[in-house]
Amino acid sequence: MYDIIATSAFGVESVTARELKNLGYEDVRVFSGGAEFKGSAIDIARANIWLRTADRVLLKLTEFRADTFEQLFEGVRTVPWTDILPEDAFVHVTGSCVRSVLHSVPACQAIAKKAILEKLKEKYAREVFSEAGAEYRINISLLKDIVTVTMDTSGRGLHKRGYRRLAGAAPLKETLACAMLLLSYWKDGRTLVDPFCGSGTIPIEAAMIASNRAPGMKRGFAAENWGFIDSAAWPEARREAADKFDENAYTDICGSDIDSSALQLAALHAEDAGVDAMVRFSCRDFKTLRSDKQYGFIITNPPYGQRLDSSAEMYREMGRVFSKLDTWSYYVICDSPDFEKLFGRKADKRRKLYNGGIECQYYQFFGPKPPKNRDGN
Repeated sequence: MYDIIATSAFGVESVTARELKNLGYEDVRVFSGGAEFKGSAIDIARANIWLRTADRVLLKLTEFRADTFEQLFEGVRTVPWTDILPEDAFVHVTGSCVRSVLHSVPACQAIAKKAILEKLKEKYAREVFSEAGAEYRINISLLKDIVTVTMDTSGRGLHKRGYRRLAGAAPLKETLACAMLLLSYWKDGRTLVDPFCGSGTIPIEAAMIASNRAPGMKRGFAAENWGFIDSAAWPEARREAADKFDENAYTDICGSDIDSSALQLAALHAEDAGVDAMVRFSCRDFKTLRSDKQYGFIITNPPYGQRLDSSAEMYREMGRVFSKLDTWSYYVICDSPDFEKLFGRKADKRRKLYNGGIECQYYQFFGPKPPKNRDGN
């Protein structure tokens, strides 16, 4: 069994932990920056393929205390590197440090790589290695003199699903879009509208949730090239994911924007994601938003920060337009501390999130619950 860490952005950790529990992992520990659980090779593959809000999936190799470079060197050496790394491994060491005596990250990285290579020299009886093989990205993280050594199984960040070949202006990360959706408790079958959809990230991710399409189905992962991870785990996990995809799922998802070129990208991305039949896109100003549907959801990332100078008036207009949909719920991510005042309503709930490094609030305005049917649902 491996100690596995699913990293995630600030404010999203509990959502990632909920995803893990929904995948069947019961003993999940949440911490600042992610969630940790135990699993086998198949679980490494499943986490990479299925997690929607995680940034990366890491293997935790060891954890120890170090306040000298000698302790750091010896601690890194305790990892059974010769069981993990082949002779031609491309070893790439990264690092981070928060409130630790060993505050020089480059020095810690150099010490760690030296410790790794010393272990490899003992086995392979050579001084120089080609590093022409698969990449093994190893991270040395120091927090209050506690060193955690991890290895990145994902490779490219998990927000890179494989369907976005091109990006519009200020694209929303797929992982953040999914966090917004999962925090809203929107359910497939309920109407969902994104009136500032841009290149379509929120509607596409919503359609993938509704159809139970695994976000990592169309991409590869670093650990697929590692000899010590059972190679059969990856095709097995992909077969499982393919079997669970419901291409006939009912959805009522619409994205709109005034930028026709962004909408062309949105349509292309939806097709590449395999959900083009589940999403509608239209070119329209958000001021014209109307609907006869009841109990719908607006989940959106309107232009803000440096993207729009006249944001205050836009927020006022959003309040006027959205309020006409009086049975709907609205979820808006925004960096303006005056958003609620301008929107004309205090949020029922708010959560701090980061969008592209910008500190934002996720404003959540709850509409009334729909009446239960005769079955009590």
